[in-house]
Amino acid sequence: MINLIENINWAIIAPFLVIQAILIVIALIDLVKAENTFGPKGMWVFIVIFLNIIGPIAYFLFGRRDN
Repeated sequence: MINLIENINWAIIAPFLVIQAILIVIALIDLVKAENTFGPKGMWVFIVIFLNIIGPIAYFLFGRRDN
């Protein structure tokens, strides 16, 4: 297992991890500031956090409600 971790090319993986973290943070900030969403906010928090890249994108596409 340790050998597998040592062989990972972090130069390729790191940008994806950074993008994922940025998407999650921005989605959570927007979710906290939003007055209305499609569905309960608690549900969107779990979707954003646990579905990684797909969750924040789904929130921005389907969860936001324009006022």
